[in-house]
Amino acid sequence: MLSFILNNDTIHTDMPPGMTLLDFVRYHKHLTGTKIGCREGDCGACTILVGDHCDDKVNYRSMTSCLMPLSNADGKHIVTIEGINPSSGQLTPVQQAMVEENGTQCGFCTVGFVVSLTGFCLNNNNPSQEAAIASIDGNICRCTGYKSIERASARLINLLNTNQNSASLAFAIEHKIVPSWFADIKDRLAEINASTSERKSIEPIKKYTIVSGGTDLYVQRPEDMVHSVTLNMFNRNSLKEIIEVDGRIEIGAEATVTDMLESPVMNEIFPHLKKHLKLLSSTPIRNMATIAGNLVNASPIGDMTIWFLALDATVVVRNEIQDAELPLRVRTGRDLSVLSKATQPSGNSREIQLRDFYEGYKKLAKSADEIVEKIYFKKPDHCCRFNFEKVSKRTFLDIATVNTAMFLRVEDELIVEAHISAGGVGPIPLYLKNTSSCLLFKLFPFDEETMRELIFILESEISPISDVRGSADYKRLLMKQLFLAHFTELFPAS
Repeated sequence: MLSFILNNDTIHTDMPPGMTLLDFVRYHKHLTGTKIGCREGDCGACTILVGDHCDDKVNYRSMTSCLMPLSNADGKHIVTIEGINPSSGQLTPVQQAMVEENGTQCGFCTVGFVVSLTGFCLNNNNPSQEAAIASIDGNICRCTGYKSIERASARLINLLNTNQNSASLAFAIEHKIVPSWFADIKDRLAEINASTSERKSIEPIKKYTIVSGGTDLYVQRPEDMVHSVTLNMFNRNSLKEIIEVDGRIEIGAEATVTDMLESPVMNEIFPHLKKHLKLLSSTPIRNMATIAGNLVNASPIGDMTIWFLALDATVVVRNEIQDAELPLRVRTGRDLSVLSKATQPSGNSREIQLRDFYEGYKKLAKSADEIVEKIYFKKPDHCCRFNFEKVSKRTFLDIATVNTAMFLRVEDELIVEAHISAGGVGPIPLYLKNTSSCLLFKLFPFDEETMRELIFILESEISPISDVRGSADYKRLLMKQLFLAHFTELFPAS
């Protein structure tokens, strides 16, 4: 049985956990304010807010309900536009700003914009116009252009800047951005999660589809997933940690891209983290997309895969499922059951260097029974430099044509360690071993002969093909240009 709060109602349901939250709220709860658009997470018409009880408060993030499995709602607060609308029939400040600035015409996309901007108001203690616009980067409008919507967000910034001391939620309730019953959600979620931990446990079945954020799985296999026996991993808080241990950085498999963006550990190490990770899709997708999902998808252009390849990262996999703070659920016939602590692993884990993780197109060096537990890399020091580059048809919210990352350790202008990765130029995410080796013990800046040698080796390691994102020749040219761009970014004074 899945339990969560939908707007102001506590829900207990045994509907298939693999169905999308979008279909559940529209077809089973008849909340049709949430719209069906692309069903691929691009348009934002189906945006909802997901509140998670953490650190004695509820954190709200926008997500696309068209790609979100119902199981991922378990133990959460799900907010649709109906949950934001005042019972008095009046408009909220977010809705009023959209009306007064003419931010809506046909109205189909408006719901998503309102939900995203409401989430921004709930979360942002240091509001800015830039942050407000970033919060709606997953919402597309085909009628108005965006200047009117930007003006509406500026109105909200003026309101939020009047907040002197109140917590974001208290301020939002006071100014009727959200209904007053939001104040009780923290305690209600705590009660739900406490009660679920006491349910009867049984042994798990062996045949299931592992589901994390669902951002790729539900694009590729939407119909299959509705009826699949699913094992939810997204709610496992024990696999979301980002920590420093013994001189290395460990990132849990279920950490999302947003978790990385908000991590103090990651921001300390990577000064350009926001610049790099903002190139990955949109805010709602970054809120859902997990590190493990990006790795095991095995896409030749997986952005995070390319990122971690250049850090010479190691993947830890295990062949059993570990119990977690929030229970895991599998569908067994008509009943949904909770995995017990009896299913904890006996420590059967192993490590695989990420550069050896991909054996061929969509072929991984792990068995079907193994799950990714975490990924780790050596903590960079002050001598290290890292850069990520990506070219796509759109700057944001698009799949890469070519992406690449470079990591260098430089001591007295001498390169003593080098790792370069590339995506979109081979059947798998590539670790450019020969090019990396060629960079070792060279002084920068390079002379012309050295650069020609490096580019010659680089070209020998890539084998792009022509597809909808570009011709093979174009991708070769891009890879060379991005290779040079790395040095421009890493050595701006040279």
